[in-house]
Amino acid sequence: MPQATFTFRLDDRLKTDFADVARSQDRTAAQLLRVLMRAEVKRRREMAEHDAWFRAEVGRSLEEADDPAVARVPHEEVSELLRRERVRLAAPSDSGSS
Repeated sequence: MPQATFTFRLDDRLKTDFADVARSQDRTAAQLLRVLMRAEVKRRREMAEHDAWFRAEVGRSLEEADDPAVARVPHEEVSELLRRERVRLAAPSDSGSS
């Protein structure tokens, strides 16, 4: 892979502290910078992929919500079903008695 030089300015104290951190990891400052740069590029790529996935899911959900062929369940009916399920789950179990 072709290589390029990346030149930038930074505070002397930061440079010294960063070199110390790199040395404590048995790396040069340049090696540690490459690790950090790769990690940030990967993180940003994953964020962008997740954002694209999430937006697609929302889009599909909105299309489904607008589709008149999709069966709808009223809020009150769902609430009642969940209330009954909570009651059932809270009831003592018979499994131990004979």
